[in-house]
Amino acid sequence: MPNPQHLAVFAAIIQAGSISAAAAKLGCGKSVVSRQLAKLEEELGARLIQRSTRHLSLTEIGQLVLQQARQIEHALENIGQITDHYQQQVRGMLRVSAAVGAQRLLVPLLAEFTLLYPQVKIALQLDDRLVDLIAEQVDVAIRTSDLVDSSLVARKLADNTSIIAAAPSYLARAGTPRTPQELRQHACLLYVNGSTVYDQWSFVGDNGIYAVQVDGPLQINDGGSLVTAAVAGAGIVRVQRMLLRPELARGELVQLLAHCPLPPSPVSYAIYPAREFLPLKTAAFIDFLQQRLRAAPHAEVVPP
Repeated sequence: MPNPQHLAVFAAIIQAGSISAAAAKLGCGKSVVSRQLAKLEEELGARLIQRSTRHLSLTEIGQLVLQQARQIEHALENIGQITDHYQQQVRGMLRVSAAVGAQRLLVPLLAEFTLLYPQVKIALQLDDRLVDLIAEQVDVAIRTSDLVDSSLVARKLADNTSIIAAAPSYLARAGTPRTPQELRQHACLLYVNGSTVYDQWSFVGDNGIYAVQVDGPLQINDGGSLVTAAVAGAGIVRVQRMLLRPELARGELVQLLAHCPLPPSPVSYAIYPAREFLPLKTAAFIDFLQQRLRAAPHAEVVPP
């Protein structure tokens, strides 16, 4: 395969009309240009230019190679223009990965982002597994897990806080728990991830963190669906505060055990493959999430 740089020098020689003129245009010595041309001819195994002391003329194969060299030169120029275009405008396909439970909070933000940047299209992949950002061509993932791959970059989005709540209809039927231990006698709505059921609800006591074993009729791998079930009176829910802020404001859910502090939830991060040459669409999206989530009190994006 011929060296693209050698092809570019060859095209420059023909355009300039001489090796000397091409050297002046390229800002290098005449001998450098001559060597580049000689290397190209050696790579191709054919003479491209008939040279004399006063004239240059293309051979038959030289004319054919020149056509392809100019196409390569034009393609490289186009690539540069495309890169500049995309780096100066927020546009293109943005592939986002998030946990299943993030959809209730994240989807409205995605809709708002596309209104702000109409030249962006977003492909959202909801999956509780840790996706391979490189192999699956994901631009940014929303995660709370530790950053295992050191080649990835993490930017903090928000601190997370959880809340325990239930519908007035459930409390009227089953009573209101006054202590964490009383949760054992109540129907608790449980978050599940694969084979893991989160039926140990932790609290902060005088002697540190302790857990209460809970149980209930429903196990769901989506925080938003747990909130919906709680509003319907199915039981007591423990999710991130942000997921049920509207229901609390409307009185559809009531906070329980507010006097019993809960341990902090993992911090939410935006994870992306590289810091250098970060596409403008990705940078704008991460900045947007940081502004929206930090502006909102008790902002969270994934289930506990």
